[in-house]
Amino acid sequence: MEPRLSLPGLRMLDRRRFLGDALTGLSGIAAASLLAGERVSADDAAVWSPTIDPSAPHAPRSGHDRAAARRVLVLFCSGACSHLDTFDYKPELIRRHGEPMPGADSLITFQGEQGALTKSPYRFVPRGESGKYTSDLLPQLGAWAADHAAFLHSMTGKSNTHGPGENYLSTGFTLEGFPSMGAWTSYALGTENQDLPAFVAIPDPRGVPQSAINNWGAGFLPATFQGTTFNAQQPIRNLARPESLTAEQDLATRQLIERMNRRHLERYPGDRQLAARIAAYELAARMQQSIPDVVDLTSEPQWLRDEYGADDPDPVVAGFARNCLLARRLLEEGVRFVQLFNGAYAMGEGVGNWDGHKTLQEQYDRHGRILDRAAAALMNDLQRRGLLEDTLVVWCTEFGRMPTFQKGASGRDHNPSGFTVWLAGAGVRPGIAYGATDEFGYRAVENVLTVHDLHATMLHLLGLDHERLTYYHNGLQRRLTDVEGRVVREILA
Repeated sequence: MEPRLSLPGLRMLDRRRFLGDALTGLSGIAAASLLAGERVSADDAAVWSPTIDPSAPHAPRSGHDRAAARRVLVLFCSGACSHLDTFDYKPELIRRHGEPMPGADSLITFQGEQGALTKSPYRFVPRGESGKYTSDLLPQLGAWAADHAAFLHSMTGKSNTHGPGENYLSTGFTLEGFPSMGAWTSYALGTENQDLPAFVAIPDPRGVPQSAINNWGAGFLPATFQGTTFNAQQPIRNLARPESLTAEQDLATRQLIERMNRRHLERYPGDRQLAARIAAYELAARMQQSIPDVVDLTSEPQWLRDEYGADDPDPVVAGFARNCLLARRLLEEGVRFVQLFNGAYAMGEGVGNWDGHKTLQEQYDRHGRILDRAAAALMNDLQRRGLLEDTLVVWCTEFGRMPTFQKGASGRDHNPSGFTVWLAGAGVRPGIAYGATDEFGYRAVENVLTVHDLHATMLHLLGLDHERLTYYHNGLQRRLTDVEGRVVREILA
């Protein structure tokens, strides 16, 4: 017989003690479960998830409150467009041009040491009835925004790197894997046109932004709510029916598939994944009919094409102008959320976007020409058609830039400590400014805002309470605004 191991202070576990301990543990688990149930019941009023029919996941839905906006247009300037060279006028920066920035002797930012304070190479002038000072870099867009937009001059970020900065602006988190603001919107509200995607992302004609799909991804939300990407130069391919099929044969085939799908679904009642898959295929089929028409810009009158610059000899200028026209047509057709990108990630600083490190004026002269006319034409077009009354427009970028030039360069480094975003359209007070950076435009100092505040305000204008719009994931009720954010009611009409 083998000797029994005996250690001081160690109780040997017999069958009776094992069963008793197991019973105690199970009782604790049961009690914890009951308490958790009580907690969830108490919290039910604080969370809200939309009721979604998996066979029609994009059917229009109501939010928590009456909505001022029915749809959203986000114009995202990728690469960190400088607030100091566009919309944030700083007379003291002009007066102190060439001097060291007080208190910044040892300041090291994203790319290194800073040089002297440097005024904008672009003149700021008062525009519109509001007299808002905006720069000559974007004279047409600035003139429109001066009287129609609410400027948020005290926005702050959480990263000074483009990828995480874009993630934060689009999803509320610097890390990857979180749903974008467009995905949250389509998840909550669906869309008004069942023949088009609820959420469309329109990349710049030069390519995609640095964080790419994270800007329009669904994260942990169902994949059906992610953005569909196409632009006026590269529409979704393979939508045309095969040449071997007539229109009548194509229609008969789709009708047969629909009947077979419905019969298959009846065999598996309650299978939400199957219903969702069928709905996705059916939307794809409907898009074969709808997308070619919406991306066909030849029906637009020549005077309007000229206003946008859609036939400019510069292919990038014309390409972005056509993207702006496409954005208006999508909004007009009832797409819930359109994210329009100006600027794309490219090797070489500032080549394809607003990342003006080395030769800011040379780079911005190019980017300003691409953005200004087309974006201003889009705003005027939305206004003429009455779409601005129930469309929320958001102009944004991932962070700002420094009031100094980098040492040894003629450009500005990254600056998440203060930058500008503006909103216009449905539910927004026009021609006002809220918040401020310091006298040089370096740091937000008055009514400081975060991207969570921006998202909370956007959701509010869509009739959604950012604290209640949730999705249960990995043990947490997740929100677009995380555990932060407030509605900026000061800018609401």
